[in-house]
Amino acid sequence: MDENVEREEPGLRNIDNFSRSAERERLISPDRLLSAVADEHRRAVVRSLNNAADRTLEYDALVDRVADRVEDENTEGVSDEHRQRVRIVLHHTHLPKLADAGVIDYEADAGHVQFVGGGLEQDILACVGSHDVDE
Repeated sequence: MDENVEREEPGLRNIDNFSRSAERERLISPDRLLSAVADEHRRAVVRSLNNAADRTLEYDALVDRVADRVEDENTEGVSDEHRQRVRIVLHHTHLPKLADAGVIDYEADAGHVQFVGGGLEQDILACVGSHDVDE
């Protein structure tokens, strides 16, 4: 067996082959990536970051963008209460899940969030986005 050949675990794919992202090298299971972008809030996070300069936003700016994208079924427009609920759920649930999947870098202490995903994540979002009801 050639020692120079890298071995990959079954069920994992090197997404650099798909995303053409030469600056990063990581393995991620398709199930983990799909789970990471399965929620409307997480898709709004990734879309907001992907559209931002340097793919980076201050946490408060990200909260505002996600709150604008994810509607509150109980009110018209974006209320302060809705924005606060989005702030809490992003911090405790959605940003950690995206960070664990390697899609974003989240520095809670610094207040910065950066998209570090590649083309595969963008392709999945484009596919899912075409089926989102509210988009």
